[in-house]
Amino acid sequence: MLEAVKVALDPTPRQERLLESHAGAARFAYNAGLAHVKAMLERQEKPEWSYYALRRWWNANKDALAVSMETGKPWWPENSKESYNSGLESLADALKNFSKSRKGQRKGRRMGFPRFKSKDRAVPGFAYTTGSFGLIDCDPYALRLPKIGRVHCMENVSKRVDGAKVLRMSVSKRGGRWQASLTVERADLPVPSPPKGGSVGIDLGVKELATLSDGTIIHNPHALKSNLGRLKKAQRNLSRKRKGSNRRREARTRVARLHARVADLRRDLLDKTTTMLARAYADISIEDLNVAGMVRNHRLARSVEDAAFAEFRRQLEYKTARTGARLHVIDRWHPSSKTCSNCGTVKAKLSLSERVYHCEECGLVIDRDLNAAINIQVAGSAPETLNARGGSGKRTDASRRATRHPVKREPSDGVSRVSLGAGLGNEAMQMTSL
Repeated sequence: MLEAVKVALDPTPRQERLLESHAGAARFAYNAGLAHVKAMLERQEKPEWSYYALRRWWNANKDALAVSMETGKPWWPENSKESYNSGLESLADALKNFSKSRKGQRKGRRMGFPRFKSKDRAVPGFAYTTGSFGLIDCDPYALRLPKIGRVHCMENVSKRVDGAKVLRMSVSKRGGRWQASLTVERADLPVPSPPKGGSVGIDLGVKELATLSDGTIIHNPHALKSNLGRLKKAQRNLSRKRKGSNRRREARTRVARLHARVADLRRDLLDKTTTMLARAYADISIEDLNVAGMVRNHRLARSVEDAAFAEFRRQLEYKTARTGARLHVIDRWHPSSKTCSNCGTVKAKLSLSERVYHCEECGLVIDRDLNAAINIQVAGSAPETLNARGGSGKRTDASRRATRHPVKREPSDGVSRVSLGAGLGNEAMQMTSL
């Protein structure tokens, strides 16, 4: 099992200059390799852009590329060879993604051809994969970085690693602060027994981050919206500074720190919420939201991206695997908001402005998000969604009422759906509260 351990660094001014030099070396190798690939394409030669091909080219030409214009001597020995290798590795990955995307072998949006990295816009960073790097014996608050030395950490990194094998260490600067991310390899843990909290359905939203089927509401702090005024002021201040000046560099640092604070606020809430859910409930049901389609609505795009629905699901996936909880992903076409949680009647239309659900059949009056969360819980716990002979998410008959029996018996082949084992039906569903 691979795990990432991220810690904040506290370098001295000298070490900070060395970190900047290593990040610049990685960027230089990336740009030099990209120029080499473009030159081969212009000569109509077959490009060799694999990682090992780029490394062979760099080792053969580094004495002529990384040369000081003043002294005429090569300057590449000043930095660790791993910084150059990390730049070439990033270039090889970008070229591979471009090639696979062009051939239709890569999911997601279409990737363009790599562009040169600018010192002003690129995120400074490099990585170590070989050599004597990582933890220091009898020094739990430090890391060893070749060519840089012992760098103090803001927390006990040895305790975080906890004896695991360190495979890679990536160093980057975000928000004006340097941080290290260690990729560690741990032994596979035995599958724990699921929590005893029963089942729950989760309806994600913009106004409230999450509404649970037991009535619990996770409020959305709107991390970006609450700091938007500060960001606008800092951006206006930055635009007035002369390019290349020291004050412009300071203004850029202030803007970067504000963006980092927004990201930290959002990440903190998602971490605490998903950890609580994975530890408290045995069965968790969520919707397969089409986030890419939701952000096409320019009136809601900023709020949708600020809520980070995809990150919420990503964290739930690996945290439920750790705690033994089962995650059920409901089909995105399931009418959870339009269906009455009491009688099963499905409305033909339901506008976003209707925050309270009114059922014309049974007279139920309930909060819209709570009604959707209950329907998601029922859909996730229904027998037809838990085995290969079940029906799809559209469980309605001609009278527009929810049915209890599947209408088709072959499994769905959708990539985004989760195939679950039998053994948990509606009779085992429980309502719990924290």
